[in-house]
Amino acid sequence: MPKSEKWGALKSEWPLLSYYQRFEGLVALVLTFIVGLIILVALYRLASAVVKGLLWGVLDPLDPRVFQTVFGEIMTLLIALEFNHTLQYVARREQSIIQTKVVLLIALLAVARKFIVLELATVTPGELLGLAAITLVLGVVYWLMRERDDRPVPLSGQSTRTVL
Repeated sequence: MPKSEKWGALKSEWPLLSYYQRFEGLVALVLTFIVGLIILVALYRLASAVVKGLLWGVLDPLDPRVFQTVFGEIMTLLIALEFNHTLQYVARREQSIIQTKVVLLIALLAVARKFIVLELATVTPGELLGLAAITLVLGVVYWLMRERDDRPVPLSGQSTRTVL
């Protein structure tokens, strides 16, 4: 369904929504706007800093610190975009609440960003072990949820038991 039809469906369903559903939709719309504004400002600042740095020769893309900083900011933008995309589902009433799998993916993106910007010279083994454990746990939980959701639904009248 095209985006305009989805927003039109929300508009036509508006009188049927409870007060709390309307409140939830309005909050999601306001948050979508705010996060979108943050994304635009961050994108402008990142693009202008990279272009100016490259043109004036002060930005060396092969320098590991520059690489970490630029790609850390890019990952931050990707996290914000995914978060905004999730809020749009709530605003359009396609999902009543933010789905757990999406939150796990956003958390995995945040941990990946942390690994990118991590200063290996200053990180302790305990911190590195903690980040690795968090990554493993988030990945396993996401995998388990995906396995649960991807399981075929048995047709009515069919047994869920398998014959060996």
